[in-house]
This record gives sequence, structure tokens and C-alpha cells, in this order.
Amino acid sequence: MKLSAPLAALLTLVVATACAPQSSSNSASDRDEKTGTLRVWLFQEVGNEPKKKVVDTVVAAFRTAHKDTKVDVEYIPVETRAQRVKAAFNDPASAPDVIEYGNTDTAGYVHDGGLLDVTREFSAWSEAKNTDSTARQSVTVAGKVYGAPFYVGVRALYYRTDVFRELGLKPPKSMTELATTARTIRAAKPDLYGLVVGGAYTYGAMPFIWANGGDLATGKGGSYASALDSAAARTGIKAYTALFSDANCPAAKCAGMGGNDTVTAFAAGKAGMAIGGDFSHAAVEAGKVKGRYAVVPLPGVASGSIAPAFAGGNNIGVLKSTTHRTLAVDLMERLASKKTQSALFDAMGFLPTFTDVRDRAAARQPFVKPFVTTLASGTKFVPVSPAWSQIDSSLVLPTMFQEVISGKKSVDAAAKDAAAKMNDVFGSAG
Repeated sequence: MKLSAPLAALLTLVVATACAPQSSSNSASDRDEKTGTLRVWLFQEVGNEPKKKVVDTVVAAFRTAHKDTKVDVEYIPVETRAQRVKAAFNDPASAPDVIEYGNTDTAGYVHDGGLLDVTREFSAWSEAKNTDSTARQSVTVAGKVYGAPFYVGVRALYYRTDVFRELGLKPPKSMTELATTARTIRAAKPDLYGLVVGGAYTYGAMPFIWANGGDLATGKGGSYASALDSAAARTGIKAYTALFSDANCPAAKCAGMGGNDTVTAFAAGKAGMAIGGDFSHAAVEAGKVKGRYAVVPLPGVASGSIAPAFAGGNNIGVLKSTTHRTLAVDLMERLASKKTQSALFDAMGFLPTFTDVRDRAAARQPFVKPFVTTLASGTKFVPVSPAWSQIDSSLVLPTMFQEVISGKKSVDAAAKDAAAKMNDVFGSAG
């Protein structure tokens, strides 16, 4: 199954396919040491132990193949990745060799000169031919490849089957029903959030903007202008921020929450519903609600429709400053391999980026269905611009949501100010 056409249309970058020897002069370092210690930064997940076990297996095999090497793996918080990675780009001596990074960060990291061009190695890698075309585009900038796709991720609606059964509720089929159902749960069970939401949960909020006909920005070819202050986008912002109330998810507790916080709350049995990813499955399974939840696509505005989801996912790349190019690329390919992606699906629920591996996973595990359905119904992406990583790291959208939630600004004023900030960054990025 391939990712949806809307995302493919947004990501117009082309992947280079020329084969070449596995060596290159594009590294900032002229050293390619075959021994020593490789440093790896991977993202810390909610319930990270299953991921760590898979990675430990990969590292053990790598060290068996390369006797005189060591691998130091550090798991870093997703929320602080921008600061950590920027510091690494500026200080090669303390930088990792291999990193996990979000697909929204590719253009920005390449613009900053931090990622190694691995076009030649990727083209020569036998497994790459089965990479989903859109996932392949997520590691591509201006025809060059800067990593290997690691997993694809979309979000859907998790809900408590026991709570719904007790209250005689059915999964909501529209965003209006979603809000009504959330308030019904909260009223009947004040100890629960109806739908747990987060003021810092950017990717959970985006579907509300898109479902209402809005967008983050307009443009193409790297030239964008913010669309947050359009009437449609403001309608979506209002729909999302209205969920922060004592009747659902009190602002005092929920305004500062990020995506991991909302998943943690749901897994702990503190919410009737949550917007979580396929990658959240392992954490929910390990929580108190195991056996008492189900997942459906997040509903759109029209009854029976599906809200456009952010087509996310992560990649594995090599930093340009590495002094272990050959070893680092080998470890990148092992971490992003079919075998590893299959194991990570079993351990964490991460959707593989290889079409053949994903098809086998979907046939094996029914929980994948709502996420695959969401992918097929139409997904959206962030502006493919180096400006996005700065917009994201400077918290433009969370600040906007939190200003509305706190009552500091109206939706119109907060959206106008956020749009102006975005346009400043778009302009400075060229």
C-alpha cells in the first residue's frame, strides 16, 4: 500500500537513482576510520524498552561484523531534538555519527549542512527498491538522498471500549460528535478527560485545521506563505482549542501537554479518548487500558468522513561530520533494514516504510487497519521548506494554541500573529 496522493503531490522532490561506488567526498571530515566508537542518537518513546531491545539486537550484530568497534546509543527527547541537533551541527567533536530524525526536519537539516549525502549508498542498497515512494521522498532534497526511511506514522482515535459500553456510546463519526462524546464522558466520569488533548500537541491539532478546509501554508517549490489566518484555518483552530475546558480537558492541566503526555494519560486510564499514532500502540498495550480500548480513524467535519492526518514518520541519517563514514552508513542501513522495521512493528507498532514488509504486517495484525485506512483516505504534510524546522522548534503553533486556550488572545489575533511569525521565517529562509 502506498501513501496517499496528496502527500506525494506536496513532496515534489525527486530521488536520484544513479548507482555509484560506496565512497564519496561530500563528508565534512576527510577521515573514514574503520575502528572506534560510533555515537547514535535515537528518539525516546513512550514505553521505550521494546524499541531499545530491537536496537540492542541490531547493535550486537553490527559489532559482530565489525570486531573493533563500539556503539554508544543515547535516547533523546523528541521535544528537545532541535536544540540538541543544532548544537551537534555546530560542534562536530561532540556530535553523533548516526541520528534518528523526523521527516519534517529533512529540508532544514540539509539546509544547515548537517546531514551526509548518501545517494550512492542508498541507490546501491538492495533493500531500497521496496521503499515506499513517498517515504523515499522524505529523505530526498534536490535529488539527493540524506538518510534511510525508518517508519511511517499517522494518528487515529483511541477510545475506551469499556467506558463507551457502560455509557451506551458509539465511536464518533464527525468532529461535532467527537466533542459531544468527549463532554458526555467527562460529565459521567469527572475523574476522566473526555478526549485528552494537548496545547503543545501540534500534530494532534493539525487534523482539525485540515478537516475544516484550512492549511498551514500555501506555495510550492520552497516558497511559502502562512495560511493560518485564513477563515477556514481559524475555524479549525477554534474547534481544537474549544476542547480545552472543564467540560472535557481543563486548560490548567492540558494546555502544556504534548503528544506523549496525552498518550501516557490515555494508557494510564485517565481519558476516554486520545489522538494517538500507530507508534503509540506499544505504550497503550503496556498501560492499564490493555484489552479495553479500540482505534478508529479520527472523524472529519462531515459525518462518516475521515480527518486528514499528518503523514509523519522518522528517518535514520548520518551526520556530515562523522569520521566513520563507511561504518556509520552500514549501521544506518541495519537500523532501517527490513528485518529491523519488521521487529519494530512487532515491538512498537511502527508502520514499516517497505511496501512488502508493511503488507505482511497489516495482514498479521488487525490493529493496523484504522491507520492504513487513514493513510489511504488522504494525508497532509508540512511545508517542504528549510523554514519549517525553525517554525517547529520555535513553537509557533503551540504558542498560538496556548494563547487562545489561556484567553490571552482571541483566535483571530493569535492566528494573525502566528502567521506573521511564520512569514518572517519563510522570508528569511528564502
